Amino acid sequence: GHPDNSYTALNGMVEHVKGILEELKLPYRILRLCSGDTSFASALTFDFEVFSTAQDRWLEVSSVSNFETFQANRLKLRFKNKDGKSQLAHTLNGSALALPRILAGILENYQTDEGIQVPEALIPYTGFDMIS
Repeated sequence: GHPDNSYTALNGMVEHVKGILEELKLPYRILRLCSGDTSFASALTFDFEVFSTAQDRWLEVSSVSNFETFQANRLKLRFKNKDGKSQLAHTLNGSALALPRILAGILENYQTDEGIQVPEALIPYTGFDMIS
C-alpha cells in the first residue's frame, strides 16, 4: 500500500475482522502487540482472540499487521511517487480467521439444552438454526 494510507488500510482490516466476530456474536478481544511480541518485521500488529470456555482461556483467531517497508525492501516493491521518484510501498498482512477456532468458539458459546444454536448470521448459509 501507499505509505500515506497504509495505517488507514490496516485499520480497515481490523474493522473487517471485528465486524465478522461481532456478526457471529462471539466474545472477543483485540490486542495491540508490543514490539517484543511482534515479529521483527512488523511495525504494528493486532491479534484477535475469542474466549474458549472449554479451555478457559483466550485463543488467537486472527492477526493483522503493517510491515511498512520491511518486506517491500526485500521484494524491491516500489512505486513512482508524484515527483516521479521511486519509493518503497508498505506491505500489510491479515490472516483472515482461524476456522477451527471459530468453529470451536461457536460450538462452545452457542450450546443450549436442545443442541447448538447456529449464529443468526450463518442461518442463511446453513438453512437451519440448530445442530442437535
